[in-house]
Amino acid sequence: MKNVKFLLSAACALFAVAAMAQQDFSDPKYAVWGDTPEERQQNILNSNFLKESCDNKDYNAAARYLKELLDKCPKASENTFVRGTTLYKNKINRAKSLDEKNMYIDSLMLIYDLRNEYFGDHPKRGTAYILDRKAREYLTYKPSDRKGIREAFRAALEAGGDNTDPETVVAYFSNLCDDYKNTDEVMPDEIIAEYDRLTPFFEKNSEAGEYKSQFDAAFGLSGAASCENLEKLFRGKLAAAPDDEALLAQAVALMSRAKCDGDYYFSLAEKYYQVKPSSETAMFLAQAFQNKGDYPKAKTYLNEALAVEKDPAERQKLLVRIALVGLVSNDIQGAAAAARQARDLNPEDGVPYFVLGQCYASSAGACGGFAGQATYWAAYDTMAKAIELLPSDSEYLEHARTSLNAFRSRFPSSEECFFNELQEGARYTVNCGTAAGISTTVRPR
Repeated sequence: MKNVKFLLSAACALFAVAAMAQQDFSDPKYAVWGDTPEERQQNILNSNFLKESCDNKDYNAAARYLKELLDKCPKASENTFVRGTTLYKNKINRAKSLDEKNMYIDSLMLIYDLRNEYFGDHPKRGTAYILDRKAREYLTYKPSDRKGIREAFRAALEAGGDNTDPETVVAYFSNLCDDYKNTDEVMPDEIIAEYDRLTPFFEKNSEAGEYKSQFDAAFGLSGAASCENLEKLFRGKLAAAPDDEALLAQAVALMSRAKCDGDYYFSLAEKYYQVKPSSETAMFLAQAFQNKGDYPKAKTYLNEALAVEKDPAERQKLLVRIALVGLVSNDIQGAAAAARQARDLNPEDGVPYFVLGQCYASSAGACGGFAGQATYWAAYDTMAKAIELLPSDSEYLEHARTSLNAFRSRFPSSEECFFNELQEGARYTVNCGTAAGISTTVRPR
């Protein structure tokens, strides 16, 4: 088959030579190919041979034709450089030693530089496009040259400006953050400065939302985004534009991700809620104040949002959060009431059942005696339902399983059931605590 391809290529080449013999290369339109008609003809032939060699994966031959074209007529065709990159990427992959591989990588980068020199003014595939491709190839083939990667991407971003591919912006910034974490070449101030410099790019490119999330995540996970550094970044900006909704949202989101709990953060979060109250913001604030141990304030924000929220799905989320806050703050009655409402809005959500199970168990102690022990039947049933509905990655699942076993151990004994004239399997209605009125089944431990 290889011989057949070679013969076909040879035949095509001969045909091309014969056809070119009929052309007038003294025509000015061929001037980019050489100074004389003979040079032009030969260089065009070499360009055809370069294409054939690349198509047939004969990269040694292709390299000879490429060198001829670069030496004699680099301005003639953009395709010379396109095929040059194909050639050297294949040689890199086939290199037999590290030195050989590095030599071909350097040749690949040179191809991009030469392409930019001769075709950087192309209306669609000019400098911005070329340097973008070079930066990506640099990252692929020279991953250990961290300084070189940063310089290549910075050149691409400078050339592309507001029209840079968002993926390229994220790639640059993510690698910059990696260098901060893994080397001593990048300082935190540089991360913050670049984040500040590049943020307007995403504000101007409304379709880059997905990449903005990745950009913010890289910053948040970099370690440079400490609460101290974030406060330094946003204090001055917000002093100049205190009512900037987008800036407030950005500050609150990043400081939340960094788990900030200082007064400055809470003041921003509350101000943002005043500027743009919403269920999402209320839950955000509630979580923040819950983490701080300020449960009354957490519940205040949640109840304010609940009072104006109309969407059933959002109301359910708010009620779940209210129930959880009530549970951790030992407001068992309030937690149970909110959990029941949340359950009624979405019976397939396991979290309300989890809260109710805990509430029933918590009130069992207050009931005392057999009535308290019997309350654990209702707690067990409800927690079993929670386990059935909670997803495998739920933060509550392991706690639910542990609680289930604990509840079972608190069931009344066979003797206690006998003395209360209750047979195993009979129905029983809980008569005290938050589970009062719940019908369950008699089960001795």
